[in-house]
Amino acid sequence: MFGIALMGFAGFAALCLAMEKHFKELLKRSPDARRGKALRLGGWALLLTSLSLAVHLRGWAHGLVEWIAVSMAGVAAWVFVLPYRPRLLLGLAAASAVLGPLLAVFTL
Repeated sequence: MFGIALMGFAGFAALCLAMEKHFKELLKRSPDARRGKALRLGGWALLLTSLSLAVHLRGWAHGLVEWIAVSMAGVAAWVFVLPYRPRLLLGLAAASAVLGPLLAVFTL
């Protein structure tokens, strides 16, 4: 379930960076339209992949509930840490984008 949580965290991070305000604040440059669209598409793809893996591993009843719980924990961490340590969150998001799918594959 940890791999699914990491993939969800990376998905929400990509959706956050798809917003122009957060992109400028975190990366100190302006995003182009193509990059914003790619971040939105990648974020939703990561979220849907983590949902499908959670349902595949635990079934609809438990998988959906666990996915919502770990997703909300990841979003809460993102919301509360963003104003204080934004660079730390970027590093965590990059690490979770790499480690999340690896851990999810090893749990299959």
